[in-house]
Amino acid sequence: MKNSLKIIKKLLIYITFVILLFVVIASGYNNEVITIEDISNVRSIQAIHLVSKYNKDIIETKNVRSFDEVIKYGSTMPVKFNGIMTGYGPDCVGCSGKTGCSPRQNVKNGNIYFNDSEYGNVNIVATDSRIPCGTIIKITNSTLGDEILAIALDRGGAIRGTKMDFLVETETKASKIVGKQNVTYEIIRWSW
Repeated sequence: MKNSLKIIKKLLIYITFVILLFVVIASGYNNEVITIEDISNVRSIQAIHLVSKYNKDIIETKNVRSFDEVIKYGSTMPVKFNGIMTGYGPDCVGCSGKTGCSPRQNVKNGNIYFNDSEYGNVNIVATDSRIPCGTIIKITNSTLGDEILAIALDRGGAIRGTKMDFLVETETKASKIVGKQNVTYEIIRWSW
């Protein structure tokens, strides 16, 4: 009788182990960790874009009509505005070959893109100095493509307000490829 109870006990342990193993396998053993943060009191454009990245219905982009409104709202919410885009090359008259903003990237060597830690390889634009260095701008309605991401990494004497200068390989290419065109800009990240 004692032998029979030991066998039944071992059998029950074995069956329990098999059932638990089956449950773990059937549930698809998932090691994913989900972190939830309350950003309801955060008033940064980066937090707004983080929320809007995952739920497009939460945050609307504010369409603004003047550059004063870009400056007023740009640091606290996404803004979209129309402007003029021209092109320039690192070999332009008066150009030093380095961007006006840190890290003062050398662009005369053909390195006309910036590798941003958050957005990857992006184009470089010269903007009005009231738009801070490191600002990420989405450009649409241009002849260069449906949607272009650029970073404010340069300045220019003639670049004021809603006019931006798009960096290309040479000054000759700038007039042929970019020229002067009306585009739509959207501030995606304000500053670094």
